[in-house]
Amino acid sequence: MEVLKGYIEHFVYRNAENGYGVANLVTEDMEIICTGNFKDADVGDTLEVQGVFVQHPVYGEQLKMTSFKVTLPDDAASMQRYLGSGAIKGIGEALAARIVKAFGDETFRIIEDEPERLAEIKGISEKKARDIAIQMAEKREMRDAMIFLQQYGISNTLAVKIFNKYGSRIYGILKENPYQLADDISGVGFKTADEIAGKVGIRVDSEYRIKSGILYALLQASLDGNTYLPMGLLVSKTIELLSSGPESVIDEEIVRTQISNLMMEQKLVCKGNDEVYSASYYYEEQGCAAMLDALNISENVTLAEEKERLERIIEMEKRRGIELDELQRDAVLKSISNGIVILTGGPGTGKTTTINTIISYYASQGLDILLAAPTGRAAKRMTEATGYEARTIHRLLEVSGQISEDDDSRSGGVHFERNRDNPLEADAIIIDEMSMVDIHLFYALLKALVPGTHLILVGDSAQLPSVGPGQVLADLIGSGKFPTIILQKIFRQAEESDIVMNAHRIHKGEKIVLNNKESKDFFFLERNDSGVIYKHMIQLIRDKLPGYMHASSYDIQVLTPMRKGPLGVLQLNQVLQEQLNPPSPSKKEHAYGDTIIREGDKVMQIKNNYQAQWEVVGKFNIVTDSGMGIFNGDMGIVREINEYSQDLVVEYDEHRRVRYLFSDLDEIELAYAITVHKSQGSEYPAVILPILGGPRMLLNRNILYTAVTRAKSTVCILGSRQTLDVMVENEDQLKRYTGLKERIINLFEA
Repeated sequence: MEVLKGYIEHFVYRNAENGYGVANLVTEDMEIICTGNFKDADVGDTLEVQGVFVQHPVYGEQLKMTSFKVTLPDDAASMQRYLGSGAIKGIGEALAARIVKAFGDETFRIIEDEPERLAEIKGISEKKARDIAIQMAEKREMRDAMIFLQQYGISNTLAVKIFNKYGSRIYGILKENPYQLADDISGVGFKTADEIAGKVGIRVDSEYRIKSGILYALLQASLDGNTYLPMGLLVSKTIELLSSGPESVIDEEIVRTQISNLMMEQKLVCKGNDEVYSASYYYEEQGCAAMLDALNISENVTLAEEKERLERIIEMEKRRGIELDELQRDAVLKSISNGIVILTGGPGTGKTTTINTIISYYASQGLDILLAAPTGRAAKRMTEATGYEARTIHRLLEVSGQISEDDDSRSGGVHFERNRDNPLEADAIIIDEMSMVDIHLFYALLKALVPGTHLILVGDSAQLPSVGPGQVLADLIGSGKFPTIILQKIFRQAEESDIVMNAHRIHKGEKIVLNNKESKDFFFLERNDSGVIYKHMIQLIRDKLPGYMHASSYDIQVLTPMRKGPLGVLQLNQVLQEQLNPPSPSKKEHAYGDTIIREGDKVMQIKNNYQAQWEVVGKFNIVTDSGMGIFNGDMGIVREINEYSQDLVVEYDEHRRVRYLFSDLDEIELAYAITVHKSQGSEYPAVILPILGGPRMLLNRNILYTAVTRAKSTVCILGSRQTLDVMVENEDQLKRYTGLKERIINLFEA
């Protein structure tokens, strides 16, 4: 590792967003091109740089910087160079020379301690002297803070965030309550704050540490889909998190005391002495229940009116050449006379036909209807199935990309233009794939509706619940307070599909019928070795299925129940990338952590990013459309990697292109294989499902059913028949602690 001291003469290239730069660094002995993150370093700054020399194939020898710190110039020549560099506004080269000529090596001390003396220099007024002193003090303060934070292992980028938030208060905050960083700063979690606290010398039984640990335990629980934790479970998880050894001083009494304190601070809510919520989740559930109550208006319909409507529906069926069954007609009738209706059922039971009839009825009455789904893929499928434009719920609500400061906008802190003050204008709104909708998004949707709007919620309750917190569809159905139609009849065309028939067998806990010779869409290859499974999987993706399906290998999706293990997402993606998109001189690549991302790779966005900007580019690179927001589960292809500007471009559905800084690559991951959970709401021409073994909680009926129903035309299962049978029989699911059902029941029965 080389250590050099020099000043930045100029930047050859600089990315203002992520701080990456290519700088000409001048030392006593040489000039060298230096590359790396120069966040908050300016032309003229004197740096102490650590890095390694590398040979660039085009630009020759360079210093690849790993870290730097800004140091004050310590001689008159360096001071003159710094002041004349433009780092201090209002001082050019000529004025810098006059200042240093007057004060020599004392220049910086004079500026900091006796700034009024600058007025002795021709061209500097008293006001300008004060301004120069203020700028120098601000830069000194930033430099000192950066050096202070670096000793706690905080990166330059994160240090800038922290300083911009707190300014000079940072010293007191770190020494008194570093856990405040986890509350206030994006990118600082409990573990980072806890490491800092340990270095600062905060006691392990500090009130701040215990409170922060409690909130972190609830945050982790929400990532598993929970909106609350039972008191005992929260206490035990907090103790486990905070315990530093067998003689830990953190016990149940201490944790319960701080839970009570957090309740008094209104950061926690406890219902029934046992259900402990982060306050925002409780108020979201309570708010949803209240808004559902306001929307749940039932129309008093006479027998004559109902008969007239039924005749109109039957007439519509004749015109469209279809025939609804009794339950489907009941769903259409209820959607007309009720404020909220839930329509559920498995594949092939006629949900789409029912939706189309509801749309036709409303359209025939001259009424406005809006269609939406949680993901872009689901919205696209809805558009294709109905002939009406469907949007993602985020786009329906007009996500703005701003972070909301309104405490009542709890949908992940994001701001939607459609809300109580600017509601959606429609007579009816149909939401498909409701099993995917979490409590945040449902709360935001309900806020944008006014009583009198008909809300029709469609989904398959047998699928996995949402990735985000809550189990909204299951809780709505479980409350028993809304008209719910469960379609059960499998229509003749669907009966010809083994995918549909086996999905229903799985749902009922019956053995799957496997017949490779007769089936056209459901295949099983008994393979009991993971290496052999990989071999056949690659053959299917690369050679066999594209021709059989008349689709590309990109359209074939590998799904797996787990992330780790020989057939988990991490290992699968590594092998599949190597086989399906191998290294090539024509493809650029970038190493990020343990992952290599290469041009042509299939990737997935793994968190909602409401601020991400996308563009659709037409001929001659002209932007034809643009917008904001890329969401958890969106899949795309890496089109471009640029090491010079330190970013890459991913193209998503509908040709939307998003540019990612290398520092933001934790938002995407390889997606040749994804978990079944991440596949929700999507439909693929073909699904390959490797199943050999794993944790019992991940080998259950719910996961198998969801995986099979993601396939439009073909399912290929590779693995153990015994494991497959175990999954069908296993009804166990990871329990979610949610209270929306209880909030609805309590409110409606009050």
